[in-house]
Amino acid sequence: MNTNNCDKVQIPHQTRRIKPTRRSISGSFAFRKQSAIPFESTLERDFLIRKSFSPLVVDIIPQPVQLEYTANNGRTYRYTPDFLVYFRSVNYANELELKPLLVEVKYRDELREKWPDLRLKFKTALKYAKEQGWDFRIYDETRIRDQVLANIVSLKRYKNMTFSPEETAAILNHLTVIGQAPFSQLVASQFAGKWDTATGIAHVWHLVTMGLIECDMTIPLSNSTVVWRSIYDQI
Repeated sequence: MNTNNCDKVQIPHQTRRIKPTRRSISGSFAFRKQSAIPFESTLERDFLIRKSFSPLVVDIIPQPVQLEYTANNGRTYRYTPDFLVYFRSVNYANELELKPLLVEVKYRDELREKWPDLRLKFKTALKYAKEQGWDFRIYDETRIRDQVLANIVSLKRYKNMTFSPEETAAILNHLTVIGQAPFSQLVASQFAGKWDTATGIAHVWHLVTMGLIECDMTIPLSNSTVVWRSIYDQI
């Protein structure tokens, strides 16, 4: 079974090399230990952190295409959107298949200040995306630095922990049987005693960071957070 909708077409590659700059923080983001994705600002980095956590996202291409547009001064310039995001093609619970998403990441202040010129770039990107069967979206900090990102950051300390595969299987099998449970109830059902409980808390949050267990990331995480087994690790 194909797990993403980028198997059917030729996947774009990075078209512009990102160079270090003194004006903003640039670097490279390790995408699920599969590839290194360059970024040109902390906002782009946070976008990558947020998207890489989503079980729906299967790949992110940086600087995927160069477009030409005519500016207000009548001259033609090149414009390179920041990312192209590919999603799973698995249709689960009657969800619509998500189109690849062409993305521009910009701070809100910059959007306001430079909108007359940026609008022409984005109009070109929207037209191109539609021609390719993609969507186009602009992401500012209000769409990136939200509760979801705060939760992801808080879970970071659990990501590289290691636990018994047998205990992991027991937790996942239990969730499969019961469907869902409050976080504290799941831990209590699988672990007993002060030290076992502490280990269980770390173990379950680790499974959330690994995408094996899911929860509503749009609200603050707590002991009452309802968790369930991810459908995607069972496909």
